[in-house]
Amino acid sequence: MHYSDFQHILFEKRDHHILWLTLNRPELLNAADARLHTELVEVWPLIDRDPDVHVAVVTGAGRAFSAGGDLQLVTDAYRNYEEILRILDEARLLVYNMLHCRKPIISAINGPAVGAGLVVALLADISIAAETARLADGHVRMGVAAGDHAAIIWPLLCGMAKAKYYLMTSDFVDGRTAADIGLVSLAVPDEQLLDKAMEIATNLATGPRHAIRFTKRALNQWLLQAGPIFDHSLALEMLNFFGEDMMAGVEGLRGKVRPLYPSSEGK
Repeated sequence: MHYSDFQHILFEKRDHHILWLTLNRPELLNAADARLHTELVEVWPLIDRDPDVHVAVVTGAGRAFSAGGDLQLVTDAYRNYEEILRILDEARLLVYNMLHCRKPIISAINGPAVGAGLVVALLADISIAAETARLADGHVRMGVAAGDHAAIIWPLLCGMAKAKYYLMTSDFVDGRTAADIGLVSLAVPDEQLLDKAMEIATNLATGPRHAIRFTKRALNQWLLQAGPIFDHSLALEMLNFFGEDMMAGVEGLRGKVRPLYPSSEGK
């Protein structure tokens, strides 16, 4: 793919070889439909190969970073073996493509970040949240295991106790609290977010490029060591796509009510 092939990501090349990416479905809070999900997978190898990019910054258009996966995408995959396999491969590649991208990635989390959007927000090398941004891993609320990225990075970022609490309850955390518990690198007042992201990007882009890249590569070995844990969690998530709890969760999210999960009624 080339930058011109992307439908839902805007690209702007800025000074000092900084590439600014904007997730661009603002009318749907930048929710990841099948097209955007694929684009989030494909964009990192493209950036990695681009000699004119030294640092990438990703943010969202409008008032959200990304409101997660499009519920229609989830509904279409329910008990659909081939579609589940496709999502499994893409979800896995999204994580590993970000980890293997040699260029530093900065996320400027300007609003709600859920689902696939949260993957990008938290797997960025430096994550900057607006203080009022709201982050949540909503997998369990949707009736599926917290796959995607959670098992590979949350325990390292905020510790096992906090990871279990937020992943098992699907509770939201605001930007300031996310910074306090180590889930993001830092939080800033909303109006300062984009300037701060650009400031840090410029600092990295004008620094010792190879030293910064090699530091990222070394630190990411901690995450890659957890690869088998991540692959296991993702397989368990996909297994839940065959269960009734998932559709109950989808209907609950659509109706903005707490679902009645069929498994909670069983023995």
